[in-house]
Formats: sequence, structure tokens, C-alpha cells
Amino acid sequence: MDKLLIQGGTPLSGEIAISGAKNAALPILCASLLSSDPLRLTNVPRLKDISTMLRLLKQMGVKVADGGLDGLVLNSKGLDNPLAPYDMVKTMRAAILVLGPLLARHGEARVSLPGGCAIGARPVEQHIKGLQAMGAEIHVEHGYIHARARGKRGLEGARIVTDMVTVTGTENLMMAAVLAKGESIIENAAREPEVIDLANCLVSMGAQIAGAGTDTIRIQGVKRLHGATHAIMADRIETGTYLCAAAATGGKIRLTNTSAAYLDAVVDKLFDAGCELVTERDAITLQAPARLKAVSIRTAPYPAFPTDMQAQFMAINCVAEGSAVIRETIFENRFMHAVELIRLGANIRIDASNAMVTGVDHLDGATVMATDLRASASLVIAGLVAQGETVIERIYHLDRGYEAIEEKLGQLGARVSRLS
Repeated sequence: MDKLLIQGGTPLSGEIAISGAKNAALPILCASLLSSDPLRLTNVPRLKDISTMLRLLKQMGVKVADGGLDGLVLNSKGLDNPLAPYDMVKTMRAAILVLGPLLARHGEARVSLPGGCAIGARPVEQHIKGLQAMGAEIHVEHGYIHARARGKRGLEGARIVTDMVTVTGTENLMMAAVLAKGESIIENAAREPEVIDLANCLVSMGAQIAGAGTDTIRIQGVKRLHGATHAIMADRIETGTYLCAAAATGGKIRLTNTSAAYLDAVVDKLFDAGCELVTERDAITLQAPARLKAVSIRTAPYPAFPTDMQAQFMAINCVAEGSAVIRETIFENRFMHAVELIRLGANIRIDASNAMVTGVDHLDGATVMATDLRASASLVIAGLVAQGETVIERIYHLDRGYEAIEEKLGQLGARVSRLS
């Protein structure tokens, strides 16, 4: 199992390009199931989760052609196996996103209950409830969701009010609704930029969608979708992670192929921490202060502060001046990285869903273990700051969400290497 070796103490400096967004690419890959025509996607990140999703689609009968810089071309004309087996989806919760498209186009699906990061319960009841409202017959047994559209009519439009804001739930229901008969209304919908990116792709395929990016999405079902070409949006969480890494190390970096448009909450907190940021149409430059100021955060659904950036800000608060409170409201088990940061010398106290972080003068390198994807990123940031050598174990989590992270950090002057 690979490890990451970091020699800390070097301020990041230079320029790198941000990859396409994993959380946008995964549902858009599943959208290829909705049409028998080819879907061409560019700016797709090279990540473990992406390769897992592509293997899953291939075993369903989807043909995938990799054109390099010209992107991926997916053709589901030969779709013949609407099954998502446990062995292929146990490491990736996004596999649930095949459920809606398979039901809408194929009329049936058998999907394993998903796995992924151990950061708390992320129930699929909202997906099931919405699909049942659209006329699907669903039961769960032996760890699988068995779903079938009733009779020959297929799915029908419905008004769906989710009990909680769920990004994958909104995406699944949106994909199911584009081929359902009549109008569907999704209320309490997720507003994340990745939902908008999926909607833009579906519209380019011929779907009729209004309201993406608001809490009410209206979809008028169509008989079929056609092929299209779509560029995946930039990864806002990767962007935020590198900004935090530069801030923590006292560096100055420029990130290209990205935008601050979907990062308001993160950018505001970096300003509060004392950083100088210059935003362009497709680039961001950050200059860190001599020492950061501690900033308190509270996670909440978009457009508030993203839960996927909570761990990274805990890391920068570890070496900031003063104390800060971090409150996690999305996932109940997302402070597992705190114990590992404490191993590096951080001063952190956990009280239920709150973490009190008091900055220290320096961190010391040690061996730590990644527990989930974003926890991995926080340990990388801490390792870049720490004096001496830090070894991060179980970095397969990191490979699920950050493309070529040791190469990009190397371009910024960090001393990072992968140990096999």
C-alpha cells in the first residue's frame, strides 16, 4: 500500500493547473446511460473514483474510448447489464448515481448499497423515496437495491420534496426525471455547482431543466436524449485545498483552469486569515501573510462553507495565531483527522460536532494515517508545514480525489515523494 513522504518547511511557490471536478464528473459519466448516442467529455480528472466508475459502466455494456486530450467518449447503445455489483462499488458511494439513469432508460436496475469514506451515515432513502414517487417499485435485500419501473409506462413525473438537502439525491432524481413522462419538480434540491454542471450537460443532450442552482428544479420529461460534448467544471475543492496549502506554508501560488466563482465562502475565510487573493476569470493568485490568523468556520450546504474544506481549514488553524471553533453540521463522524493532527503536535479539543483549535508555533513530522479523502488532504497540508519528515499512510483515499498530487506539489517546490 502506497505512502506519501513529505519533508516539511518549504513555502509553496509557483503555478499549477487545477483538474476537472471529481464530484461533477461522476454523475455526468452516469448521464451517458440516458442516451444511445455518444457523449464526449473533456477535462475529466484521472482519479481512482473515475476509473472505478468507468469499469462499472463498461461491465453494464457501455463502450468507453479514451482520446487523451480530446476527452472520453462514452456510448451506451449496447447497454445490456443494469447491475452495479458490490465488489465494484464498495469503495465509492457515487455508484448510487447509476440508479436513476438505469431506471429511466432501461426500466430496471440492481445496485449495491454504496461504500466510500467512513465519515458518517449518508442514507439513500431520499433517492428511493423520490424514485418511488415517480412510479418505481423498489425493495432492498441482501445489500442490493432492486428497482423496476411499473409496467410499460416507465417513470412518470412527480413532485418530490426531499427531507434533507442531498447532492447525489438531487442528481439521481434529476437524471431519472429527464426521461419520465410529464413534469417533475424537485423541492429542497441541492444548489451545489456540480448539480448545475450536470444540468448543463443534460440540457446539451436535449433535456428540459429549469432552476438548477436553486432549491426548486423543474424538469419536463422528453422521449429521448441525444449525444453531446461537455467540458467538466474545475474542481473547487482541489482549488481550495491548494490555496490552504499555500496559506499554511507562507507561500505564493497561482492556480489556473479554475475560478473563484464557486468559492466565495472559502475565499472569504482565507481573507479573514490574512491572505491576499487576486481573482481572474480562470485563475486565482494567493499570497500568504507571515503568520495566519485563526478563523472559525461552520459547515453547511452550498453556498455556505463546504464540509469538504473543513479538514483543510483545521490544518491551517493548527499553525495560525489564536484559537478558532470548527463546527461540522453535515457529517457526524468527520473529525477523525483531528487525532492524526494531534500526533503532529496540534492543539485540538473535540466536543461532539465542535472542534476547538489553538494555533501552535510549529508542528513536528511523524507517521500518520489517512482516514478519508479530505482528511488525507489535511494531513498533507500539515506535513508541508511540519518540521522534519512526515509519512502519510493509506493514501489510496487521496488518490480518489486528487490527481497527481505529489507531482503538482513538486511543481510548487514541495519535497514530496510516493513510497510503494
